[in-house]
Amino acid sequence: MSNQADRQIAIIGAGPAGLYAAQKLSAQGYGVAVFNRDIKPGGLVEYGIFLDKHKIKNGFRAQFRQILDHENISYFGNVTIGKNGKIRIEDLLRWGFSAVLVTCGAQGTKFINLPGETLKGVYHAKDLVYHYNQLPPFSGYHFEIGKKVMIVGGGNVMTDIAHYLLKYRDAEEIIVVIRRGPDEVKFDQKEMLPIISNLDLDDFKTEMKRVSPAMLAIGQDPEAAEHWILAGLEKACAKEHNGRILLRFMQSPKEILADSKGSVVGVKLEQNALQRIEETVIARGTAEFSQLDVDTVIFAIGDSVNDDLELPMRQDEIAKASHPRYMVEGITFEVGNPLTGDPLPGIFYAGWSRNPSTGLAGIARRDGVFAASAIAEFLSSTDKNSSISADDLYRHLDELQVYYVTNEKLKQLESKEQAQAEKLGIEEYKYSTDEEMLKALGLALKP
Repeated sequence: MSNQADRQIAIIGAGPAGLYAAQKLSAQGYGVAVFNRDIKPGGLVEYGIFLDKHKIKNGFRAQFRQILDHENISYFGNVTIGKNGKIRIEDLLRWGFSAVLVTCGAQGTKFINLPGETLKGVYHAKDLVYHYNQLPPFSGYHFEIGKKVMIVGGGNVMTDIAHYLLKYRDAEEIIVVIRRGPDEVKFDQKEMLPIISNLDLDDFKTEMKRVSPAMLAIGQDPEAAEHWILAGLEKACAKEHNGRILLRFMQSPKEILADSKGSVVGVKLEQNALQRIEETVIARGTAEFSQLDVDTVIFAIGDSVNDDLELPMRQDEIAKASHPRYMVEGITFEVGNPLTGDPLPGIFYAGWSRNPSTGLAGIARRDGVFAASAIAEFLSSTDKNSSISADDLYRHLDELQVYYVTNEKLKQLESKEQAQAEKLGIEEYKYSTDEEMLKALGLALKP
């Protein structure tokens, strides 16, 4: 930490929410120390965007590089905060940080506790996305993918997973199971462009015919829904693989079936009925069951927040203050005591840490900027205490033997990876383990 601002804020996590919050706070004259579990910044921009979208990733990287170069911002990669690390949030406040902003995303996996959910051949989308984007340690995991794959969930992550399975894993058939109907799909039209040419149109029209009576019964327009889903056909990307995609609406997995060796052979599905409650459409099981034969199941149903930071939790999410003091645009960014609803002084959250699996980078950016405004308001209403100095922070980290990666080291790492890419004649090269990155920088491994 080289900045000498009067008041310092600690940000945990270096995805879009955290970095844009740092930009906003530093521009207002506050010092910011960004602590990141990963060596590289970027979060889901670095490790969540589809692997060959280089232009988008490089655009964000350039913005993040500019943010981290601000004189009031210091970066500490390879630093875990919470029960899996050597530093706790209370340590940061005790050391002299005036506020802490949690923006480390939704690191937990959302399970639905189905029989067979832990079988070989059952995966969760986030783990696979991290794997193909080479986030350690997921980069080293082995994913055995068959030819006939079921994806559970109908959002943007599903489209990326299907794209990956077709382009890189030679899947022959992808069955997308969606709990509700065509009107409730969560993917964006443009996210379907790389895969919509693989949609089996005859099968899709048959499926629409099957679910149309249920849609009409609750006042929905099946033709409009069909048109919306197929709107991307005119702008579809070139077909990269002959594998086909099938959509299955109004069904929920109830059991994953295995052979004698414990490998996936199929999924038992329950047919759902649609019910409208005011403006919300919900799915209810009908106790009518069927079975689909598949050899791989991937859940793309969102993520959850775990309790690694040892903050108060409520239903798998960090507890928000129900009596907030510094709301922005009607949104609460203060972590709360679940018993009293009062804010925990100086502790804020934003991005997927606040609202898991919601929105893309632009939404996270807005959330981070709003949270920065809440923090600034908090700081302006509190007394100025002596803030942590750069020397004191480095002393604390050294005493705890925390081996951190600075912004200057990041630039060295970027140069080395770029040189490797040029040497190999490829668009992008990434070291696939933390050990490789640290070794390339001449730094010690994690203790």
